[in-house]
Amino acid sequence: MASTVTININGKSQTISVPSLDMPLLWAIRDILGLTGTKYGCGIEYCGACSVLVNNQVEKSCDMSVSDAIGKIIITIEGIANDPQGKLVQAAWLASQVPQCGFCQSGMIIAATAALKAGSHGTSITNNINNLCVCGTYQRVRAAVSEL
Repeated sequence: MASTVTININGKSQTISVPSLDMPLLWAIRDILGLTGTKYGCGIEYCGACSVLVNNQVEKSCDMSVSDAIGKIIITIEGIANDPQGKLVQAAWLASQVPQCGFCQSGMIIAATAALKAGSHGTSITNNINNLCVCGTYQRVRAAVSEL
């Protein structure tokens, strides 16, 4: 039986109908709201492609239920440019030409933004990014965050 819930995504309250409150937040973000910048990677909270900010903390949306998102402030990669720290991270990513294929980059930008919000600066930000990148852009990520 479908449930109707309201969640706050990228500064807007969104009322959505979900087949189950246990549905992963990732599917609500991608399939219901159409925000496809958050990616499905491994499905077991390991790769970080599905990372979003939840109350300014990085969370893996593949293993977070819609019911756990109710009442929280969620920022996806589509909303990160409206966040002051997110805007800085995106500019650093562009300046260092970090992406190669780009699949993992939304999750890495989210993780770097969360680290910046938590008070990390420069290369210490990379200690908080445990996302996987098949293309191996780690050196460019370090270069990008070194100036933050």
